Amino acid sequence: MPRARRRFGRVRQLPSGRWQARYHGPDGIDRAAPHTFERRGDADRWLARTEDDLQAGDWLDPDAGHELLSEYGVRWVTERAGLRPRTRRLYEGLFRLHISPGLGGLLLTDITPARVRTWRADLLGAGVGDVTVAKAYRLLKTMLGTAVGDRVLRSNPCQIRGASTERIAERPLLTVSQVMALADALPERFRLLVVLGTFCSLRWGELAALTRNAIDLDRGVVDVRVTLVELADGRLLTGPPKSAAGRRVVAIPPSLLPVVAAHLDEFAGSETSALVFTGAKGAALRRSNFQKHWVAAIQSAGVPGVHFHDLRHTGNTLTAHSGATLSDLMSRMGHSSTRAARIYLHTSSDRDVAVAAALDELITKRPTGT
Repeated sequence: MPRARRRFGRVRQLPSGRWQARYHGPDGIDRAAPHTFERRGDADRWLARTEDDLQAGDWLDPDAGHELLSEYGVRWVTERAGLRPRTRRLYEGLFRLHISPGLGGLLLTDITPARVRTWRADLLGAGVGDVTVAKAYRLLKTMLGTAVGDRVLRSNPCQIRGASTERIAERPLLTVSQVMALADALPERFRLLVVLGTFCSLRWGELAALTRNAIDLDRGVVDVRVTLVELADGRLLTGPPKSAAGRRVVAIPPSLLPVVAAHLDEFAGSETSALVFTGAKGAALRRSNFQKHWVAAIQSAGVPGVHFHDLRHTGNTLTAHSGATLSDLMSRMGHSSTRAARIYLHTSSDRDVAVAAALDELITKRPTGT
């Protein structure tokens, strides 16, 4: 009995005895299956599955994934037009140093979940920090997610549960006395930098970009509208915070207002646009120039290992312990997400003991007979 005429694709036997399946793709190109088949029935079934994919809109161009990850990743970063300079620099570094060396030589279609697991394990085994590995994995997952959305890949091979989560080690928490000792250990022109960084929860870039007209002594507030970023090539760029929540007005603790006023009189220019913090020669602050002062100060104050960002961490914690609500914390920190603010609202063991004691007082002082 003659075989029914095929409605999709065609199958032919090769001189080797194996079977080849071919079909016309939706782009009009005549394509062969990526491999030959031992039996004709296997070739028929492959064509049937391909036809189903076409009809369901699940067909992928088999040539689209034939691009090295090393090329795709560079192009991916370049095409992200809205990236802030600091974020672009982070992505470029993560890809160049941690992703491309292990996976860059593979075609997109050859990146499997097993290869991703091996790549990640190799990074951790080589001593790359957990936080850096999590950032690199998250970037790779995002890149390959774009490839899935562009119908280059059928699914994302980054499937390790929890691998994108950064588990940051607990950072030092300073006391108020240690903060003040650290401020006093710095040259006088930098003391307010520590005070505002702590008690107004300001980032380095926000402090470095502060101008005289951003501080209202009558209202007792600092208006955060811009931030300063130092690029790898040494350029300084001033722009808006990375999120709308970063643009905020932060109240200054009243007892610090005389300190702020004295600093403005001594170290800031009289123009409204004058920078609040500058180097000794009046230039904008750079981390590289400030670092020598910082290293000396943390040793003198007896708090070795403290980073400048730990001041903000300390300020956020003190704010939470002062009775601030979640909304208060988010506003003061400049976060639109509740995730970071909730970290500071965890109940400490001391507070839990106080709560238990208050409950016990209610229990022991209850009226007799109830």
